[in-house]
Amino acid sequence: MTTSQKHRDFVAEPMGEKPVGNLAGIDEVRGKKLEERGFDKAYVVLGQFLVLKKDKDLFREWLKDTCGTNAKQSRDYFGCLQEWCDTFL
Repeated sequence: MTTSQKHRDFVAEPMGEKPVGNLAGIDEVRGKKLEERGFDKAYVVLGQFLVLKKDKDLFREWLKDTCGTNAKQSRDYFGCLQEWCDTFL
């Protein structure tokens, strides 16, 4: 799988206070929708990812329902969080 520069930048360091829009797969529109629903920081979305037990199908469905991601966006977003978790958790 090839990854974007945004993905590589995100997984290269601890999450800290990064905004949700820094995650690969999330464009400005989707980022705004997540923020409106209280998911303003990447770590808040990470919490949801962990609550869903890092389950790819559940998380991608949650993204689609929450902010309207398409298949590629949700795949990129899942992959970014999965790799970050593999590295830092």
